[in-house]
Amino acid sequence: MNDVIQSLQQFWSFTGFANFTWQHLAMICIGLVFVYLGIKKHWEPLLLVPIGFGMIIGNIPLPEGMQVSIYEEGSVLNILYQGVRRGWYPPLIFLGIGAMTDFSALISQPRLVLIGAAAQMGIFGAYLLALALGFTPNEAGAIGIIGGADGPTAIFLSGKLAPELMGAIAVSAYSYMALVPVIQKPIMLLMTTKKERLIRMKKPREVSQKEKIIFPIVGFICTAFIVPSGLPLLGMLFFGNLLKESGVTRRLAETARGPLIDVVTTLIGLTVGASTQADVFLNSRSVKIFLLGLVSFVIATFCGVLFVKIMNLFCKEGNKINPLIGNAGVSAVPDSARVSETVGLEADPSNHLLMHAMAPNVAGVIGSAVAAGILLGFLG
Repeated sequence: MNDVIQSLQQFWSFTGFANFTWQHLAMICIGLVFVYLGIKKHWEPLLLVPIGFGMIIGNIPLPEGMQVSIYEEGSVLNILYQGVRRGWYPPLIFLGIGAMTDFSALISQPRLVLIGAAAQMGIFGAYLLALALGFTPNEAGAIGIIGGADGPTAIFLSGKLAPELMGAIAVSAYSYMALVPVIQKPIMLLMTTKKERLIRMKKPREVSQKEKIIFPIVGFICTAFIVPSGLPLLGMLFFGNLLKESGVTRRLAETARGPLIDVVTTLIGLTVGASTQADVFLNSRSVKIFLLGLVSFVIATFCGVLFVKIMNLFCKEGNKINPLIGNAGVSAVPDSARVSETVGLEADPSNHLLMHAMAPNVAGVIGSAVAAGILLGFLG
């Protein structure tokens, strides 16, 4: 009888109920909220559903030594998580992004690349604020990249500079990517007048196939020479775009922008979510990171819209830029460009801004990778 009781006690000690704490419950509830927002509200479901379910997986209470936890060396989750920690997944995602991105809007309106550059001020603004709050320079650099609204770049840089903060940084970056419409629209309306929101932009010129092929080659060489440390992200982004535009590598392009990016997105979301174990994630530093991420996102949107207003001071009448596309300078492709379109249509149902907003939007993708390379070059 004693043996039976001891066996039952031993079995109980290995269950999640015996190791349960309120912190685990809190993180599981947050995971459920992410899943709800992805399914019910359609807020970036491809990101929020894997991350939310990953949070639930990562916060099932476990005794140490079972070789199951994501932080236990050699476990299945730990092996999958190496793609995040060692930076394998982000370049593969950039390959897929490049293969699905049309740079025609940027090629036809090169001046709009400046908007994408201006929006990266959110990264450096958050970097300075993080330093002021007591984070180390490396930690501040990793936190600041959240302002680029680019989850893969945030994971890549935090893995190099502050791997211990990766979970909080990745969750913050992907959360704010999903909340693009909620955060950006009030800032855009606050910073623009009715007259500015009605500005009509000239139709972009047609871009030849030769230009589309030359652009990724020249773009990569120029950016890589300026920021060699951004090579993994920039190289894969422009290579993916060359596969798309060359016309002779259709199968490779379709694989990159289809099955490959889907698999990697699933793995990165699930493992990032699972890395938010209560004992690692629930602390004051995570709260600070989440708040700094919001501030950096607000700064990025503010600077993008403000920069367009400044550019218009030097533009002739009839050649002005609608400042509503300034928000698209952050690299949340194509969500921030869709916000430009939505807000523009609310002001004038016949004024479509999407094709114009895609130019600073894709410039923002390049800009965030360049900014990550700059921070990695100085701090790495």
